[in-house]
Amino acid sequence: MEVEAPAHAHTHVHETHPEIVKRLKRADGHLRSVIEMIESGRPCVDVAQQLHAVEKAIAQAKKTLIHDHLDHCLEGAVGPLAAGDRAAIDEFRAIARYL
Repeated sequence: MEVEAPAHAHTHVHETHPEIVKRLKRADGHLRSVIEMIESGRPCVDVAQQLHAVEKAIAQAKKTLIHDHLDHCLEGAVGPLAAGDRAAIDEFRAIARYL
């Protein structure tokens, strides 16, 4: 399923991107191992445990990417704000920590 990028999308690399890629590559390798476990008839509990680990790794990569976006892209889009005007952005950042 391909999602079309919004018109404001831009090519960029943030400090966290290499770590995100590394984490996703590790999850990819782990997922391939899980597939092999299923194909070789390993116990369901073992497979479920390993799937949980893959799921957590991907979720952490997503969380890191979203927080990075909030810290860099959102800030750049709205520009400098007075302390009182930053409340909504700061609140959004705070609640996003619970993703």
